[in-house]
Amino acid sequence: MQHLAIIPDGNRRWATKNKFKTLIGHQRGLQVLNIVLEFCIKNKIKYLSFYAFSLENFKRSEEEKNYLFNLGSKEFSKQLPNLIKNEICVKFIGQKESFPDSLKDTILDIETKTKSFDKLFLNILFCYGSRTEIVHSVKSLAQKVKEGKLDINQIDEQTLSDHLWTTGIPDPDLIIRTSGMSRLSNFLLYQAAYSELMFLDCYWPEITEKHLDDCLAKFKDIKRNFGN
Repeated sequence: MQHLAIIPDGNRRWATKNKFKTLIGHQRGLQVLNIVLEFCIKNKIKYLSFYAFSLENFKRSEEEKNYLFNLGSKEFSKQLPNLIKNEICVKFIGQKESFPDSLKDTILDIETKTKSFDKLFLNILFCYGSRTEIVHSVKSLAQKVKEGKLDINQIDEQTLSDHLWTTGIPDPDLIIRTSGMSRLSNFLLYQAAYSELMFLDCYWPEITEKHLDDCLAKFKDIKRNFGN
């Protein structure tokens, strides 16, 4: 497996279950990301995509959004030495014009200081929505056709893929979602055409290396024919 993708669901429900303020669940959720980073390095998985914040999440309260953005800036900055030490290249993928001003400098700093690494490619899907990504790709292709830079008959699956925000990143082999929900929630819809999907009953802050080991073992037992 070269690409693992994660939908880390259940932070708020974990906090409620443990009688914490719901915002504490997000803090714990970011902290356990380290478990997955270590797992990927240990198992030589080159790409990890992590669904951090969706465009739909903007519908949440101002208090929660501000907390999340401040937490993200604090936690990502705190993790920077560890990312550099482990030679992890970080890329934030999403609708960049929606990135909050409070995080733009942090994002630029992390991407700049890790861009030369290639031990693990960590894709943080932030302000991301797959349908918006596809619409963006289609508009970009339509503009090129309009300007005469691209013949409409040249458009195929690869051309569309090359205009997605994830261009250059292989499609995920395995997508894991926690919290018992069995849906993709607008996550990598085009890229997930042949991904294996695994849904775990635990909340994201409860994830352990054993959960990941079990998923990897199941994945290795799957015969992937890709329609052949």
